[in-house]
Amino acid sequence: MPVPPPSVADTSATAAPPEVQRLKANSVGLAGVVFMALATAAPITAMTGNLPVIVGGGNGVHAPAGFLFVTLVLTVFTIGYVSMARHITTAGAFYGFVSHGLGRVAGMASGLLAVLAYVVFEASIVGIFAYFAQQAFAAQFGVHWAWQVFALAMLAITAVLSYFDLEVASKVLGAFLVGEVLMLVLLAGSVLAHGGGPGGLHPGTLNPTGAFAGVNAGVGLFFCFWSWIGFESTAMYGEESRDPKRIIPRATLAAVLILGVLYTFVTWMVLSANGPTQSLTIAGGTNPLDLFLAPAQTYLGHWAVEAFQWLMCTSAFACGLAFHQCAARYLYAIGREGFLHPALGRTHPKHGSPHLASFTQTAIALVIVGGFWAAGQDPYVSLYTLTAILGTLALLVVQTLCSFAVIVYFRRHHPESRHWFRTFTAPLLGGLGMLAAIVLLVVNMDTAAGAASKIFFFKLIPWIVGLVFAGGIALALWMRARHPEKYEVMGRLVVEDAQEREDAEEHEDTQDRITV
Repeated sequence: MPVPPPSVADTSATAAPPEVQRLKANSVGLAGVVFMALATAAPITAMTGNLPVIVGGGNGVHAPAGFLFVTLVLTVFTIGYVSMARHITTAGAFYGFVSHGLGRVAGMASGLLAVLAYVVFEASIVGIFAYFAQQAFAAQFGVHWAWQVFALAMLAITAVLSYFDLEVASKVLGAFLVGEVLMLVLLAGSVLAHGGGPGGLHPGTLNPTGAFAGVNAGVGLFFCFWSWIGFESTAMYGEESRDPKRIIPRATLAAVLILGVLYTFVTWMVLSANGPTQSLTIAGGTNPLDLFLAPAQTYLGHWAVEAFQWLMCTSAFACGLAFHQCAARYLYAIGREGFLHPALGRTHPKHGSPHLASFTQTAIALVIVGGFWAAGQDPYVSLYTLTAILGTLALLVVQTLCSFAVIVYFRRHHPESRHWFRTFTAPLLGGLGMLAAIVLLVVNMDTAAGAASKIFFFKLIPWIVGLVFAGGIALALWMRARHPEKYEVMGRLVVEDAQEREDAEEHEDTQDRITV
């Protein structure tokens, strides 16, 4: 039976909310949201793609310390982030958070930047998936297909899976995620069980001061931050989750800590298995994946090498599917408020999915991939790297604004919920940490892009981010002048059964808050 469109409430007192269609509620529980967040971060892709750069051109043998430091920064950021998620539930996530904290103008600018980030992230992951799949099929079956075949296949399958409600996608992501995490844990665990490589476990690589060691420590720390991109996507699944006020904060903090422990442990064991000196040689050589494949062969056997090749494919696919879900929900959130195109705000009458926004995202990703294809660019060196840098820069700006929005929001709207650490110190430190990450990216952008830094698109990245942000400000100001009724609901739509709590509900739920 068709699902009637429940009302969606505007938390401001000045605007009458429009009637909009809603995403399917109760589609996923805590495990499903955590799976979505972890899959978006793509642990095995992050490890195999980023660790060689961190070791070879960043923190060197102190890569585990770099991951420990970033775990701390992101945990502090998350404490403030989830404090707001306990009050506001919306598919727009950052868009709604910044709008409530810093105002509608900053909210729209942040919303468009978030749309840009998640839109290009899918295209980026399509590039690395096509590269991994092309390599795997050639090695395993002797089949040499063009990378475009794998890219188009991924776009098509993602579009089909995203047509249904979130439960379908979360089950697929969960299955792939379990496989990749299990392989990483098996590899690291086997190294630990053998007492490390010939030189032992090398606990000195975990020394926190090593996070800042070396002239290229900034490069290493940036790639560590990059490895977490996607964990923050939990908030946008609030409308589709069960009991979002509890699930979303727990899922977000769980995702950060699980990734932090996993990345640090795996990195430490990989360096121990190869030996610090040999790890530097491998990471800077022609076959950097041997950082993982050589220990896999030694400690687990040849089957693990083959499994790694396929798991890199499934990890990238799961990551792309998760980013597709993120992008579709941002397009839906803005579309249901009457911006861009109102059709984007429609949901499927049976599945409750943002199917039109999803198909739109598929078309956009297809255009981006097609553009790099037409330009004769490599799917890994150019498509993956450049669009990932573009999306990461955009998202770091949004996360920074979100941190400061938390502080302002609780000072203005919920003084009774203010806490010296949760709603002030943590978001302040988190925002400063995000600003530092932006500086690291900008200063080391040439190094991060590698060979792709010679491409013209690389030079456009800061300009694209700046123009989209300025365009969001201009759109908001134009709406305020010409369409004040739409301006009033900008970033303010939240579902009635998950909107800001009244004082009584606030008091009742106090015991369930994250304590520090």
